[in-house]
Amino acid sequence: MQDMEKRQLLRLVIPSVIVIIVSILTIKFSPSETLVPLPAPVTNSGNLTNTKGVEITAEGLEAPRSIDVAEDGRIFFTEQHGSIRVVDENGTLLEEPVGDIKVENLQGAGLLGLTLHPNFTQNHLFYIYFTYSNNTGIFNRVLMLEENKNKIIDSRTILDGIPGSEFRDGGRIKFGPDGKLYVSTGDASIPELSQDLNSLAGKILRINEDGTIPQDNPFSNSFVYAYGFRNVQGLAWDPENGQLYASDQGGAGNDEVNLVSPGKNYGWPKEQCNGNAQNTPPLLCFNPSLEPSGITFASSNKLGYNNHLIVATLKGSLLREIDLKTSSQNTILVGYGRLADVVESKDGSIFVLTSNTDGNGLPQQGDDKILRLLRS
Repeated sequence: MQDMEKRQLLRLVIPSVIVIIVSILTIKFSPSETLVPLPAPVTNSGNLTNTKGVEITAEGLEAPRSIDVAEDGRIFFTEQHGSIRVVDENGTLLEEPVGDIKVENLQGAGLLGLTLHPNFTQNHLFYIYFTYSNNTGIFNRVLMLEENKNKIIDSRTILDGIPGSEFRDGGRIKFGPDGKLYVSTGDASIPELSQDLNSLAGKILRINEDGTIPQDNPFSNSFVYAYGFRNVQGLAWDPENGQLYASDQGGAGNDEVNLVSPGKNYGWPKEQCNGNAQNTPPLLCFNPSLEPSGITFASSNKLGYNNHLIVATLKGSLLREIDLKTSSQNTILVGYGRLADVVESKDGSIFVLTSNTDGNGLPQQGDDKILRLLRS
């Protein structure tokens, strides 16, 4: 019995130790950063405003990929296998999903992006990006869904036929300050598609909320807003000037943060972390790779990050704060493994999704989790 207990203890302890070692090495060898430690996490106390440090809002999740927070306090998120789930306004993770979507659940594909309509409180509309397959191949689709009392009551296809793949499948969707829906797509493991303006792969797309093409898009009768990307996993707008930024996962390192302008070419696969007369260089490049995922700008100064870019990283296993005006960087969260997405709520809290059960991480006790940063 003692030997069995020792083996069970080792199975719990060793993965946690490895995650901590990987995180420390990543921080040591990543550029321009100062570790800002946070207190140990606490469980949900029911009084969020008085809790300091890092709070575990929900746990026991299955490979969550994307998160958004409604003005009424509900938290919506996707799980890669196909479930759309919600934490209600009282902070309780509901057992029953809002809905289950039939998806092609592969390494980097499945139920991926989610975003709430800017007028969600009134119209209860939200959007998802997911992977499916048919007898002609693997593709991605954007759906508009309507919910009522935490259940889907209607759905409509907004965009379809996006090339898909087990790897580099894109999937981040967000509404911009202009009221348009922006969709990031991967190159579907066919790099040359990123430079093909007739393909939806390797692009950032811009569409009207009803699925039509905006008249002021840079290319006539095209959803394409910008091109030359490998696998954009983060979209965010600077609250001061409305400029769009994107995080793009590079090949063998060369992860990028780009300032995205309409009609511009960002180089992949011909250029990485570099620019020339034909393409736009990135603002930042990470070598070794951090595998950046979701990003957001902090519009509140509740946590001291006002107007700074917050970047979740998968391979880096850390949350990075970047002041784009000075290029200074700080690590503000570490020790929770892979981080898939980050979002700021209306009250200035920052929510982070871990991603340790996606087949690429080392799950810790309670994984996966929604973390809430509350340090003031």
